[in-house]
Amino acid sequence: MADGLRRLVSTESGRVLQQKLESWYQDYEINSCDQNLNRCCEIIEMNSVIQGQLFTILNETAREGGHYAGVETIKSRLLPWLGTCFSSATSGRPLETNLSLTQDSMEKERQLRKSANSQTFELQELQKELTATRLQLSHVQQDLTETQLALEDTKAKSATTLLAAEDEIVQLKAALKASHAQEENALRNLDRLNDYEQQIQILKDEISILDAQKSVLQSRLARSRSPSPRHSQSRSPSPLPLRSCSPGRASLTNASRHAYLVARFGDIYAQERLDAETLLRTYISDMEMVQRIIYIAAVESFHAAKMAYRHFKMRVRKTLSLGHSGPESLEDTVLDYIVRHEDLYDVQASVNEVIRSMNINPKISFPPEIDFIVISSLIRELCRVAFSMQTLIPPLDIAFGTDGELFHETKYRRSFDSDFTAPLVAYHVWPALIENDVVIVKGEAVTKRGALWSHRSRSRSRSRSRSHSTSPLRSHCLSRSHSSSPLRSGSPRL
Repeated sequence: MADGLRRLVSTESGRVLQQKLESWYQDYEINSCDQNLNRCCEIIEMNSVIQGQLFTILNETAREGGHYAGVETIKSRLLPWLGTCFSSATSGRPLETNLSLTQDSMEKERQLRKSANSQTFELQELQKELTATRLQLSHVQQDLTETQLALEDTKAKSATTLLAAEDEIVQLKAALKASHAQEENALRNLDRLNDYEQQIQILKDEISILDAQKSVLQSRLARSRSPSPRHSQSRSPSPLPLRSCSPGRASLTNASRHAYLVARFGDIYAQERLDAETLLRTYISDMEMVQRIIYIAAVESFHAAKMAYRHFKMRVRKTLSLGHSGPESLEDTVLDYIVRHEDLYDVQASVNEVIRSMNINPKISFPPEIDFIVISSLIRELCRVAFSMQTLIPPLDIAFGTDGELFHETKYRRSFDSDFTAPLVAYHVWPALIENDVVIVKGEAVTKRGALWSHRSRSRSRSRSRSHSTSPLRSHCLSRSHSSSPLRSGSPRL
């Protein structure tokens, strides 16, 4: 008995029966009639199985108690139950069993038809996909064939081109080697010519110095032989020795220096200016402010160089006037001396003056952690060129320009971002080079609509922001900006 009961407990048939009953109860309203009947038949079958096991246990238990053990219990409980229920249960069982079997077969047939329909549909879809894949594969194979043909054609053309290119490279290498040899010969000849010119210039300078010393010595000798000052008015001075009248270095080299300086001014615009723009763009994102800074640096460089030339010329005139003699005028002698000794020009002082002027200029601004010294190379080259331009006859200068002025085609060319229909200049990019108030090299300017209005509003806003902090510097800068050039009375100061 214990084994049968243990098997019944281990199978948990009662718990499974209870779960099926609860599940049937929850789904009873939503199930169809056939589904509810199938559930009931399933539960009855499970219940009958459990009852069969219980009767087996009952039989074994009664056998263990002997012939008369449990007779009263069987009579009082089992027999009445069998009398009331067994007859109805046995009479309806074949019908219920046939019904459940019929329903099971119908459900299985329905599931089989459903499964067959779904498999047929899936098979059709797979056949369609297979057909499409085969079509794509044929297209890909056709494209691959065409690509292989094109590749072979390209290989053939590339081989032909490569052979031609190799021949051309060999010819170019030979031409390059010949040009290098010619360049080396030209450089050697140029070095020799430069050495000859330097030697000739050194000899000329020595001759000039010796002539000047000779003149001074002769004048001193004449003064030492002259009588006392009381009789100096009654006697005529001794004549000075005449020197050969030859034109000075300034007049001889004026044309060549003029051409070189004009070309150098253009090179600075094309190279050093662009390098300075690239350098400033790392600190300032506003392109207009960068171009304004470079333009003002050019203007201030010319002003500083002209002032330095004026002071340098005054010192040279004062020095040479003490012992000057000869057919050349003092001005020509002074100019020749400056041309020969341009290396004495203190360009660093002019660079410092330009940076100082730019720091107090109200039209431009710069990050406080960076100084205008970052573009000192551009300022230095401009100062050197401007100083050398003052030694020309006539000297070269830059044109005066103001924001909002009328645009002149003969004076400026428009930048690429300009409004080509605007009549006024918004701001300048590069100054124009003039000679006797005639433009010989055009500058560059930006023209925009409403340039005069934007210039006035910008100047008004900047003047309000600087009025409390830098008013003395700004007044000094404004007074200096309206002063005229000390070297040229006809052209205003830039």
